[in-house]
Amino acid sequence: MNDKAIFRLVWGISIFVFVVIVLLQSKLITWHEIPDWVFALPMVNAIINATCSVLLMISFYYIKRRRIDVHKRLNIITFILSSFFLVSYIIYHSTGNEAKFGGQGLIRPIYFFILITHIILAAVVLPLVLLSFYRGMKMQVEKHRKLVRWSFPIWLYVTITGVIVYLMMAPYY
Repeated sequence: MNDKAIFRLVWGISIFVFVVIVLLQSKLITWHEIPDWVFALPMVNAIINATCSVLLMISFYYIKRRRIDVHKRLNIITFILSSFFLVSYIIYHSTGNEAKFGGQGLIRPIYFFILITHIILAAVVLPLVLLSFYRGMKMQVEKHRKLVRWSFPIWLYVTITGVIVYLMMAPYY
C-alpha cells in the first residue's frame, strides 16, 4: 500500500468511528436487554486508559534513551489496548445506558471542561495515532517524529482525562 492509500484508509476508519459514535449518542440503536457485564465497561475503560497512559510515558522514556525496540513494543501494546478500549466504548454506548454528572458548584464547570476537551481531542487524535503508528511501523522516522509531536501529547491527555472523567462520574453510574 502506498502512502496515499494509507492516508485514505486512516481517514475512512476515523470517519467511520466518528459516525458510529454519533449514531450511538443519537440512540438510533437500542438493546432490548442489557447484559450485566456491560455495566462494568466504564471501569474497564478507565483501567485501559490508565494503562495506556503509563505505557505511553514509559514508551517516551525509552525512545529518549534510543531503545527503539522497547519503544516499538510498548506502542504496539498501547495501540492494541486502545483498540480494545474503542470496542468496549462502542459496546457500552450502544446500550443507550446514560449516566448524568450530578456534581454541583465549582466541580461542575471543571468536569465539563475536562469532558469537552477530552471528547474533542479524542476525535482529533484517532487519525493522528493511526498515521503515527503506520509511520513508526514503516520506520519512516522523520515523518513519525513530526506526527508524534502532536499525537503523543494529545493521546496522553485523552487517556489521562478519560480516567479523570470516569473517577468524577463513578458515583453516578
